[in-house]
Amino acid sequence: MGLVAKRVCDKPILRLIRGFLTAGVLADGLVGPADEGTPQGGPLSPLLSNLMLDVLDKELEQRGHRFVRGACPRAAQRADPGADDCNIYVQSRRAGERVMARVERFLTQHLKLRVNSAKSAVARPAARKFLGFSFTGEAEPRRRIAPQALARFASRVRALTRRTAGVSLQQAIDRLSIYLTGWRGYFGFCQTPELLRNLEGWVRRRLRCLAWVQWRTGRRRYTALRQHGIGPSLAATTAAAARRHGPWRLSRHPALQAALSNAFFAIRGLPTLAPAAA
Repeated sequence: MGLVAKRVCDKPILRLIRGFLTAGVLADGLVGPADEGTPQGGPLSPLLSNLMLDVLDKELEQRGHRFVRGACPRAAQRADPGADDCNIYVQSRRAGERVMARVERFLTQHLKLRVNSAKSAVARPAARKFLGFSFTGEAEPRRRIAPQALARFASRVRALTRRTAGVSLQQAIDRLSIYLTGWRGYFGFCQTPELLRNLEGWVRRRLRCLAWVQWRTGRRRYTALRQHGIGPSLAATTAAAARRHGPWRLSRHPALQAALSNAFFAIRGLPTLAPAAA
């Protein structure tokens, strides 16, 4: 509150912020006191965190360190402001251990904050993540999407393309397009377009698998393939292959890829993830 008062002179605003901090926490139907910290998930939490850690930023700048710290734009969705995520870059592990010890001492003694030792470490940039991103281990590092973020992406796409979801193919595409557009707006900043193209192909394969399951019978599958321009012989062979192979394997069948082509999904509104080739 002292740091806020240095920037805000409006007393009603100061009372409102203090009331937010001391309102208590509802757990199991009972309100308990809030002795420290700020409630997570609200818009005020990352703002106050940035205000508090601005002191740390100035300290690191004064010491000449290269660092990055910022709040995640999707904080409200994840209830994880990310404003306290900070990476400091040094030239060696020994320097990293020395700087980490000094920064921890500054945070605990000067700012009276606790450092999460479980999430803090000295490691090479490729082994760490920052707001969903990491670096490749190449001689010239590139920004890549962190494995944890890719796992969340895969889990979300699986949920939206579940075979038992009870939605049509077009409905699944519509739901996916909303998620993929937002995801691309954030993670499209990566420098690994080959990964984005692989993710595109995997998403389309999930949709082909969904369509194949929804066609259900051999007769309906044959009819659907013919309607999408597949010849009678290849359509019949593909429909009969369902007796020997499962939907996921058949989703890579040339006939199904030709029937539900990339252009087919583009016309129906499925967004791409990778930037267009130059």
